[in-house]
Amino acid sequence: MPREFFRRYMPDPETIKENKSLRFLGSLIHDANLWHLNRHSVARAAAIGLFWAVIPMPMQMLAAALVAIPLRANLPLSIGLVWLTNPITMPPVFYSTYKFGAWMLGTPTVHLPDKITLSWIFEVTTTHWQPLYLGSFVAGVILATLGYSITMLYWRWWVSKSWKRRQKARQQSDISDRRK
Repeated sequence: MPREFFRRYMPDPETIKENKSLRFLGSLIHDANLWHLNRHSVARAAAIGLFWAVIPMPMQMLAAALVAIPLRANLPLSIGLVWLTNPITMPPVFYSTYKFGAWMLGTPTVHLPDKITLSWIFEVTTTHWQPLYLGSFVAGVILATLGYSITMLYWRWWVSKSWKRRQKARQQSDISDRRK
């Protein structure tokens, strides 16, 4: 079942409930519907998590949680998917979204220097933020749409496959019962 697949990779609900940055949400995160694994809550969570993962901002997990709660998306999955951009993957992801945004705006891009310093990062983010955020927003919408659609299709495929397998097993059982 797809539930088992997603449950295997989901963060622990207790860890999320005890997260310091989410404590201000209080009883909102204790709503049982935010922890269910069904086709719609998982697909919404995929869309939310993938969208916020490519938005360059602090506290992406908080943004994902604030969107997941009213949309009734699976909260742990929404927050967990944000970690696709982690300290290792952030530079290539955000540089790619920056290049994408610069391409959409038709502006020249800044090339990576041999040595990346904090002053270079500050200069680039203060002068070239438009292509970065435009590229990140559009990439986030694209990834969210793909994540939602692929999750829904995967879930339907899995349920259909399981149903056909059970139906075939029932037919074989009926045939063996008739022979007795």
